[in-house]
Amino acid sequence: MEAIISVLIGIGLSAASGFRVFIPLLGLSIASMTGTLELGSDFMWVGSLPALIAFSAATLFEIGAYYIPWVDNALDTIASPLAVISGILVSASVLTDMSPFLKWTLAIIAGGGIAGLVQHGTVAVRATSSVTTGGFGNFILATFEFFGASLTTLLAIIVPVICIICLIILAIIFIRKYKKRKAIINTTS
Repeated sequence: MEAIISVLIGIGLSAASGFRVFIPLLGLSIASMTGTLELGSDFMWVGSLPALIAFSAATLFEIGAYYIPWVDNALDTIASPLAVISGILVSASVLTDMSPFLKWTLAIIAGGGIAGLVQHGTVAVRATSSVTTGGFGNFILATFEFFGASLTTLLAIIVPVICIICLIILAIIFIRKYKKRKAIINTTS
């Protein structure tokens, strides 16, 4: 049962990495330092004071940069691969008591994959927002992404089952809206 919970935590944190790269790492560092979450032995550095300071600074920079029109779009080109890497790292860090092969396979496929999917979705929404509002509506999106990353990180650490249920519901809503929008575009063409 503990292995399943750690997988759910890893998936939740990976999804949060798709919204913001550093918020899940900061949350993981805080959870480790407070004893809320146990990290794998290779990732104990995440719960150190230097890591906490670095993740805090990186989080503040990332959040601030997403509130500057067009800088947010440029940042997405850097954040996309970083989100996948972050998803892999946060997943691997919480997957304890399993073989390295299984741990890294799950971290790469589930962690990196989910972070990449969420990041791809946010990039698509931001691009649409940039085109339709000239980039000035992106601050609303940045706020939703900030709260999404923060809430997902918190839920993943405290109540991972609820986090996964919420992520599944959001995915279903997003897919339905995408299909509906695609159907409308196909009928007007």
